[in-house]
Amino acid sequence: MLHPLPLLALLPALLLGSQALAARDSLVVCTEASPEGFDLVQYTAATTADATAETVYERLVQFAPGSTRIVPALAESWEISADGRNYTFNLRRGVRFHQVPGFPLSREFNADDVLWSFQRQLDPEHPWHRLSPRGFPYAEAMGMAELIERIDRLDEHRVRFVLRHPEAPFLANLAMGFASIYSAEYAAQLLAAGKPAQLNSLPVGTGPFVFQRYAKDAQVRFAANPDYWAGAPRLRRLIFSITPDPNVRVQKIKAGDCQIAVYPRPTDISRLREDPNLRVLELDSLLVAYLAINTRHPPLDDVRVRQALNLAFDKASYLRAQYGEGNASPALAPYPPTLWGQNPELKAWPHDPQRARALLRKAGVPEGQKLSIWTRPGGGPTNPNPGIGAQMLQADLRAVGIDAEIRVYEWGELIKRAKAGEHDLVFMGWAGDNGDPDNFLTPNLSCAAAASGENLAGWCHERFDQLIREARRISEPERRAALYREALAIFHAQAPWIPLAYPKQFGLTRSNVRGFQLSPLGSNNFARVELD
Repeated sequence: MLHPLPLLALLPALLLGSQALAARDSLVVCTEASPEGFDLVQYTAATTADATAETVYERLVQFAPGSTRIVPALAESWEISADGRNYTFNLRRGVRFHQVPGFPLSREFNADDVLWSFQRQLDPEHPWHRLSPRGFPYAEAMGMAELIERIDRLDEHRVRFVLRHPEAPFLANLAMGFASIYSAEYAAQLLAAGKPAQLNSLPVGTGPFVFQRYAKDAQVRFAANPDYWAGAPRLRRLIFSITPDPNVRVQKIKAGDCQIAVYPRPTDISRLREDPNLRVLELDSLLVAYLAINTRHPPLDDVRVRQALNLAFDKASYLRAQYGEGNASPALAPYPPTLWGQNPELKAWPHDPQRARALLRKAGVPEGQKLSIWTRPGGGPTNPNPGIGAQMLQADLRAVGIDAEIRVYEWGELIKRAKAGEHDLVFMGWAGDNGDPDNFLTPNLSCAAAASGENLAGWCHERFDQLIREARRISEPERRAALYREALAIFHAQAPWIPLAYPKQFGLTRSNVRGFQLSPLGSNNFARVELD
């Protein structure tokens, strides 16, 4: 569990905030929420990935900046066997892990670190496997233990992944945060010292920034890694100023209290473009906003009720209020139309309260049925104004005879409790991690994800699950697309979500910021940022 620093220890960090702003080597970023923790493989939130995968940790392969193209990272090169089952990686030499007081690391990155990082997640007998209180949500939802037959250490600088069957998105999956490489030596020292929890509070990786400290719900501080294999960042310090309210983020960047502010409200974009001291960044990202319907809770286990909720919600009005004109398109499927495999025969649920009410009565739902609507404070790219959105849904449900109570939880608490299945309806969003349709379907809608809690609808449909599993094992895009079209038809008819929007992604920088670009994967990386 993470705790704030004592006040005296925290004061220098807070005082440095205003001083650092004047320095060209210090970047302050106004971020939307606190990280859930720093042991990345336990979590799925984008805010956690930004504070870990984009700073401290790296993977064998990575996405080229601003794209979904796979490029080398800790592996300099790789070979894939003709049958698609063997992936051999040639590891980069001369890479050093970060150093932390009290736990000196004696060697460079090698194959042992790759094996430790994956076997910890895949092998129930691994000494660290049971030490993750939240499990390994990505690895579990994606069935990695069933997919990977073994990982061979060929020598100190070569590893081979042997799969039980071909898996089309496997290489792209290895560029995702859950595939980050940890120091096996650091882990062994923590275990020997009886301090395994420190892996979640003091992360050690090979990335461009070294973790310094975290003041809960206030600030995360990093220092540049001078020994970074790809060249030290131009910045000496990187500071995440945790600012959940998008209005406050805008105020702070205007005042110069931060140089980058993530996720301004889309309805404010036209006004922000007029400020000569700011730059507005815009991108069609791989984002979907949705309302998860907890199918484990009666009467939401009845498909007629879920369909009625889709009919009851005035999605067009919701989009106008949340995003303004042209800043988002209405969602129909679990992933945006920029990805292949869409089903053109699907038709959006119309806003039809009369039909919704009739379905509810047929399902035996009494007038005044009580449900809970869960949302968060502040706002992000998939839910710019949570309060207004929840109130609009509440009013539309009241019109069809449902009495819905709005409950607001801080982001980390919302995620934890929703994964435990406590909600009825929860506003949520997803940013694609690897540019493949499977990344939207398997982590969010598979039966394995329902079992782990990542599937917030708790929905497990045998045929849907079979289709997406089969699609992963096929390399030909046309055959995969046909399977996805059938799966999307099932999703639409079963209605475990109310798909809301495919939002554009926006960001703000001060005019003196160079080298920052938005990623279609919804991540934020600051390793090549410079300040004029």
